[in-house]
Amino acid sequence: MIVHLIDGTYELFRHFYGLRSFNKGNDKPFGAVAGVLHSVLEMLENGATHIGVATDHIIESFRNDLWPEYKTGEGIEPVLKAQFLPLEESLAAMGVAVWPMVELEADDGLASAAYLAERDPRVEKVCIWANDKDLAQRVRGDRVVQIIRKGMQVRNAEAVRAKFGVEPELIPDYLALVGDSQDGYPGISGIGPTTAASLLNRYGPLESFPREKLGEQRERALLFKNLATLRTDAPLFANVDDIEWKGPTPAFEEWLARIDDKRLLPRCQKVVSAQTR
Repeated sequence: MIVHLIDGTYELFRHFYGLRSFNKGNDKPFGAVAGVLHSVLEMLENGATHIGVATDHIIESFRNDLWPEYKTGEGIEPVLKAQFLPLEESLAAMGVAVWPMVELEADDGLASAAYLAERDPRVEKVCIWANDKDLAQRVRGDRVVQIIRKGMQVRNAEAVRAKFGVEPELIPDYLALVGDSQDGYPGISGIGPTTAASLLNRYGPLESFPREKLGEQRERALLFKNLATLRTDAPLFANVDDIEWKGPTPAFEEWLARIDDKRLLPRCQKVVSAQTR
């Protein structure tokens, strides 16, 4: 089986701003939610059977306590933020496994789900549908891959090495050195991507660096590595069978009425019929 793990927060943003370019600012209350549901359903129509979606139930996480400048939910448009909870509830009504993250982030949820799925020998491949650089650390050979929406790039371990110059396992160390502006930490001054890759390939993880290499910035680098390291211990499911899609729940019709979309239910029913043949 192939397991598909989706960054629901990114998908919500993607559809919201994609629609914004067409609706001239006349945002529908559930427009982005409907867009995500259609994307997930399209994956099911194309043969996906095991799907999980991780979301940022709130943007903040334990990392905000470690680094005050870490990203927050400040500046998110109210009409977009108001769709966070409806997305989670409508996905669940659709019968899709959804994991709203609170203390952790959606990326931690995806990393944890990938860790759980890759341990099951029945799983041929795990596809992580997310753009964030930090998820490259969860790539394993050709079995656990990251799919970048832009250009639908499939990033396996070889592609991670080509992109960043280091093995997937060293991505947290790499990001600690170069920083991640999207997440809000700057990295170590004077160290760019090329230097970071060279140091990591020579010495290994930050803990193995000679103390003089980072000097007074060593503790700062280790803090940033902690920020960049995704947690893999969230107890999201006991068995991969728990995320097998078996069709929408009775609550889905009510949700379709709320989001004013009549196309989804017959498409869902068609997929269910095809699966039971």
